[in-house]
Amino acid sequence: MEYISLDSIPHFADCSPLVTGLGYVLVDLKVVPQNGSIKVTAVITKPAGDSGAVGVNDCARVHRALLPRLEAVLDSQDIYMEVASPGMERLIKNPAEFALFVGRYVRVWDSQITDWVAGKIISSDDQSITLELVGEGVTEESAQMQAGQVSTIPYQRISKAKLLQLGG
Repeated sequence: MEYISLDSIPHFADCSPLVTGLGYVLVDLKVVPQNGSIKVTAVITKPAGDSGAVGVNDCARVHRALLPRLEAVLDSQDIYMEVASPGMERLIKNPAEFALFVGRYVRVWDSQITDWVAGKIISSDDQSITLELVGEGVTEESAQMQAGQVSTIPYQRISKAKLLQLGG
């Protein structure tokens, strides 16, 4: 996986502080010109340590605050915007997202062992992710990795990743 700084995503730096001020974290932002209008898709989550799910009211609150900001930044009144939660098992496309989900569970395909590795995200930087491994979601081939162990996996070894709902 290639690490892309979230602030390098167009307009992310303009929108993230506003979303943070509302008590949420901006996970992803896509701004796409489409037939004379602009389509915006924003994904939000709760901050690390807040185990609550993002609901419709949360998305509506962020939508009401974010739309005027984007209208000003993009100099357009013709914006169609969707605000969504990351979902129960979000596919992680950019390793920069791991830092936003510290304390949550994830499953990554480690190309070195050619198997899935599941664990709770302890930390993440621009090179690797550190997981506290769990037994759920790990197949026999990765049985050498014991639950409770801490493993650091460089992003270059991760082919796929997604959030898991394991509790905690």
